[in-house]
Amino acid sequence: MKKALSSREEKAVQTRLRILEAGRTIFIEQGFTKTTISQIIKKAGLGYGTAYVYFKNKDELLIELVDELMNQFYQVAERSFVPNTVEEAQSCIQEQVELFLSIAKQEAKMMSVLNEARGVSTAVAKRWSEIQERFIISITKDITFAQSKGLASNHLNPALIARGWFYANEMFMWESVTGESHFSIQEIREQLTYLYMNGLYHK
Repeated sequence: MKKALSSREEKAVQTRLRILEAGRTIFIEQGFTKTTISQIIKKAGLGYGTAYVYFKNKDELLIELVDELMNQFYQVAERSFVPNTVEEAQSCIQEQVELFLSIAKQEAKMMSVLNEARGVSTAVAKRWSEIQERFIISITKDITFAQSKGLASNHLNPALIARGWFYANEMFMWESVTGESHFSIQEIREQLTYLYMNGLYHK
């Protein structure tokens, strides 16, 4: 049974949430570079220095917000992948691509902050690298399963193919977030999946 929080602990949890929510708002309004901890504290309606009790700097605060955001993506990437046929695999992969890009588009404001931050913050760039690896590991697992079922070519290196597949999706994700993409999510899903399936899976 989970132990109930004391009033002091509950207050600390609520304060942390206020800081995170204020941080999210200011990051979206100002962008990562222009945002300061002072602005976040003011938005949260807290005393000066309060944020530093919970977060060392704005980089650490953004990383926690990014981790929360990424949970939506992980749910897509790490969903059960146990196809018995190539057709089942293709259906699953198409759905994952569409959901991945759709979430990025829905969360475009925070994703834009992340995109900016990973270019100027060593800590955020490091966390993004860790996030990339988590996705790649998940894709590698799916490819390995497909190979074990005789659906995918065994002469291909699953870790290498997984890396290429993730980076292809990531490129279109950032283009979608920044508004640079001239293609619909459906077009990207169809074309990417076609290339992936015909390069990796047995027909």
